[in-house]
Amino acid sequence: FILVQGDTTTTFAAALASFYQKVPVGHIEAGLRSYDRFNPYPEEINRLLTDALCELHFAPTPTAKRNLLKENIKKESIFVTGNTVIDALYLALKKPHRFRNSVLKKIDFNRKRIILLTAHRRENWGTPLENICLSIRRLIEKYDDLEIVYPVHLNPEVKNVVYRILKNSPRIHLVKPLDYLDFINLMNKCFLVLTDSGGLQEEAPSLGKPVLVLRKVTERPEGVKAGTVKVVGLSKERIFRETCKLLDNKRMYERMAKSVNPYGDGKASTRIVNALLYYFKRER
Repeated sequence: FILVQGDTTTTFAAALASFYQKVPVGHIEAGLRSYDRFNPYPEEINRLLTDALCELHFAPTPTAKRNLLKENIKKESIFVTGNTVIDALYLALKKPHRFRNSVLKKIDFNRKRIILLTAHRRENWGTPLENICLSIRRLIEKYDDLEIVYPVHLNPEVKNVVYRILKNSPRIHLVKPLDYLDFINLMNKCFLVLTDSGGLQEEAPSLGKPVLVLRKVTERPEGVKAGTVKVVGLSKERIFRETCKLLDNKRMYERMAKSVNPYGDGKASTRIVNALLYYFKRER
């Protein structure tokens, strides 16, 4: 039996190779759908094809389960478990942490409002990424108490644009990709998150951090429905305007920050193990 997680091309490749060898596969994070095959690209197609190949489907939410049922996946093969990223997050944050990154060590998290920014998606290369960067530069010019931390992807399509537009501001910290513990502790200390990532839409609400999604669509509508996440698109005017609302309107900020996180309670791994035990007992 093989377990695969997520929606990367390696996830699909592992599921396909297992299928060819007639080895049953279980998919952790099954059923996420944006219903736009090019947003996110290629992840939407990767997870769609992966789910079609799998014997067991570990859906993080009831919405993900409904997506699978619409695709004629057998009901008895689907288990709603929550997402294991929340398990990992809670486990890691139990331990005291000192930042390893030299830039993070110098930031005054008590006196400054910190925005954690991540933007790297293939479909955002070019003009969309330029719009994101221009909106960030405008925010820094408006708010004296604001600092941005942007772990920049090493791909030249991302790095070259980001450094061209943002490199000269002392309150915009362009850092290399962070290790997991530095990153989640930064997320825990920041004021809000701007991202085109998928996983951060689950992790940040678990820490009470509002999330503005820098994409046209999201495969995680549960966060939008719960009020923890808002999709703001890729217009530099809208990104600026929606971020300003959260910086200026305390009530709006608290409403997003205090919304119930729909992605799990830190016990997804236990539910997956129990489902696997049930499956193996049934298959005897």
